[in-house]
Amino acid sequence: MLELLTYPFMQRALIAGILLGSLLALIGIFVILRRMAFFSDGIAHASLSGVAVGVLTGSDPLLVAIGFSAVFAAIIAQLEKRTKLSSDAIIGLVFTSGMALGIILLSYGTGYRPELSTYLFGNILALQWSELALMGVIGLVITTFILLRHKLITLFILNPETAYVNGVNVDLYRTLLYVAIAVTVVLGMKLLGIILVSALLIIPVSTAKLIARSFRSLMALTILFANLGVISGLVISVYLNLPTGATIILSSIGIFALTALGSKLPRTAATKK
Repeated sequence: MLELLTYPFMQRALIAGILLGSLLALIGIFVILRRMAFFSDGIAHASLSGVAVGVLTGSDPLLVAIGFSAVFAAIIAQLEKRTKLSSDAIIGLVFTSGMALGIILLSYGTGYRPELSTYLFGNILALQWSELALMGVIGLVITTFILLRHKLITLFILNPETAYVNGVNVDLYRTLLYVAIAVTVVLGMKLLGIILVSALLIIPVSTAKLIARSFRSLMALTILFANLGVISGLVISVYLNLPTGATIILSSIGIFALTALGSKLPRTAATKK
């Protein structure tokens, strides 16, 4: 392990993994509370259009995808407010239209585009320092927003009527939360790819819920389990030459299984007594 840390690509990967793992875990708490797993998955697929625009124009696909995802998130929030359509229907509309637009745009490209596989399947080992700096800045902004406003966000998620009566601008917080989730999902694509990124929003918080006794402990345990999954998956993938994103997810699932088994042992013992 220590020998691996002497390589710059591994240093960047570990820093990014801890950063993105913590950010995805933190956002994942609110994704689970609001039951927005489909939203995160839809945004990941819809952002393919942003990746396509970046690739075709020679711009940074990550930056363009972040912009597109923020717009998609704001559109979903507004449609939820102004129409009678269900959230799933709205997300489905945006998801399919964004994905279709991305596929059409990519059809205009010529030759092999290796950078596309990075966004489809993730490749954190190829991360550059400039990308890591961008993730750090955006991650700091989102984390600060969540930590400073997590009580208001939780209130509007669990009881929007009470939040409105208490003077919370529900529409504003809905839009900000949706944009924060969307941007986090796009950042996470560098780690896990479009196909798997939503998994790290769900697995760590689901693991933490098995043993957490308060909201504060839920946040701490979620971040802890996310980082354990990311670091162990990253190391295993390098040693065994396995796809990094998929290995991280399987490591996280393994941690979930062990935690679920461990959380039931005391109950089983108590029942036998």
